[in-house]
Amino acid sequence: MTIERLRSLPLWQGRIQVEPLAGGLSNVSWKVTDRAGVHVVRFGTDYPFHHIDRQREVIAARAAHEGGFGPEVEYAAPGVMVSAFLEARTWSAADVVGNPERIGRLLRAFHRDMPPRIAGPGYMFWVFHVIRDYARMLAATARAGELPRYLALGAELEAAQIPLPVVFGHHDLLPANILDDGESLWLIDYEYAGLGTAMFDLAGASSNAGMTAEQSLRLLSTYLGHEPGRAFLRAFSAMQCASLLREAMWAMVSELHLATPGVDFAAYAQENLDRLAEALDIYRSGAFR
Repeated sequence: MTIERLRSLPLWQGRIQVEPLAGGLSNVSWKVTDRAGVHVVRFGTDYPFHHIDRQREVIAARAAHEGGFGPEVEYAAPGVMVSAFLEARTWSAADVVGNPERIGRLLRAFHRDMPPRIAGPGYMFWVFHVIRDYARMLAATARAGELPRYLALGAELEAAQIPLPVVFGHHDLLPANILDDGESLWLIDYEYAGLGTAMFDLAGASSNAGMTAEQSLRLLSTYLGHEPGRAFLRAFSAMQCASLLREAMWAMVSELHLATPGVDFAAYAQENLDRLAEALDIYRSGAFR
């Protein structure tokens, strides 16, 4: 049905060539070539359990293109979005940790330039709300016994945050969502984009790639324009933990609702819990100072 719908989309010029694209855990993407060029077709439905609204995703993606951060959205309809294909390399964790200054500059520009371009009602992404909501969804599962610990940890990490200006964030800075065309960096996948704190994008970029303390400091110093103070570093370390906790709980909730071929959500949850334990040791030891 997906491939039939893909072929029936009204924007194609002439015959098309189609090949699947790997990557998405909550959507299916295809590379399509027609007489007009190369495109990416992305199929995905709303996922209320992950707070994903595809109409909101399209709005963010169009704004990102207008700001020079993402590919052009060429077509959108319920459940499908078609974007221009970027001739660019997908980044790995090694690319992210090797270029903290480039990530810092990218995020500073993204957070600064995106808010005026967003249309419609504002959507707020606050990771600590997400953790609490995921706990509600998991309350009747075999994970129920773990939830008091996760909720208490979330409250502790939330209390460590500091006041920051509200920005428009990407909120899913996995290395694979960063593309490099040799000159510029691009961001893709705007499922979780919305208003929030810069700290989550900064912490997510660092924790998802496994940056060292020195690399994280370079990221933060570039983003801020100066070295961060102790309170900022403590909040950043706490947010790294929150990012990993949310990613683990994301996998737990996904296990209930999604069946993605080749993806072991339980193993992914445990991988992030193991990384969380390491990040918590750093946070509670004060090694971020």
